[in-house]
Amino acid sequence: MQNEEQIEELQMEYTEELEKAYNHLLDEYQVIRAGRANPHILDRVMVDYYGQMTPINQMANIQVPEARMIVISVWDASQLKNVSKAISMADLGVNPTDDGKVIRLAFPPLTEDRRRELAKQVKKLLEEAKVVMRNARRDVLEKFKAFKKDSKISEDEYAGLEVDVQKELDAMCVKAEKASVEKEKEILEI
Repeated sequence: MQNEEQIEELQMEYTEELEKAYNHLLDEYQVIRAGRANPHILDRVMVDYYGQMTPINQMANIQVPEARMIVISVWDASQLKNVSKAISMADLGVNPTDDGKVIRLAFPPLTEDRRRELAKQVKKLLEEAKVVMRNARRDVLEKFKAFKKDSKISEDEYAGLEVDVQKELDAMCVKAEKASVEKEKEILEI
């Protein structure tokens, strides 16, 4: 009974690791700019807000009034310069302009070279996610092998677990590849 619980727990941890890798990949894809203004590009930009590093979305309204523009309305007008400086330092490929009330980010159309560069980045992120997923598979199979070695599970049970683990990995890789293809299509779309 105890072995079954341990195996179930290991399988759940493995599933969580795969989900975590997949969700991280999606988060990375959200930050990649694809010719349109996407407020998520600002998710990782931190501003020194009275000595506390704070994300922009916690200190301002972020709007997308048109396809290639983001408008940031900072709640505390005294922080306008700090927010503008943080965006400049984040190297997002766009320069902030402020009129004393709001900050505007105007996104230029992507060049063909930049699109190809971003498509390569999408593929690289996919490969990194797959490596993390394969490492999770290796780790869980090593634990199952230890169970087999200690005679906690039979050879047949191990073989069944190995098949289950591989099926789950394959399914998650297909999901990740689909997300990658969609992001690449979005980037290369003019």
